[in-house]
Amino acid sequence: MPHSGASSWIALVILQKRVVGLTELALDRFVARARRAAGLRGAVNVLVTSNDELRSLNRRFRGKDQTTDVLSFPALPSLKPRYAGDIAISAEIATHNARALGHTAAEEIKILVLHGILHLRGYDHERDRGRMARREQKLRRDLRLPIGLIERATKTRPRSRRRA
Repeated sequence: MPHSGASSWIALVILQKRVVGLTELALDRFVARARRAAGLRGAVNVLVTSNDELRSLNRRFRGKDQTTDVLSFPALPSLKPRYAGDIAISAEIATHNARALGHTAAEEIKILVLHGILHLRGYDHERDRGRMARREQKLRRDLRLPIGLIERATKTRPRSRRRA
């Protein structure tokens, strides 16, 4: 959302659904670090919410009536470079996957944010022959995060139905 009359944008982090060990301030700081590390210009809004909300967004914007862990919504070209887009994350799937993978729910949210940021940067793991996976793996190491989404999808799949 733009400042009134200003050329900069306010990035919003909304924890609609609480996650143990994660505050809006901590997530906002991580979003800024991950955005810089990925070379993404512009503000990013992040919504951490419920499975029901992610399912509704997935149905509305992708035509898929199923829940998912993360969705990214790139900004309209006319809003770039000040505004990069939005990321929505299911707190419930993140918490479940974190338990299954042996790390914290807060770390899982950060992994999902990084994944969404890469999509906002233009990466597409479904079509890029591993380019996004390599970038995510490097950034995950740089940001000191556990195993990433694409990397673990090739090893073992928790019960989430991820589509970003």
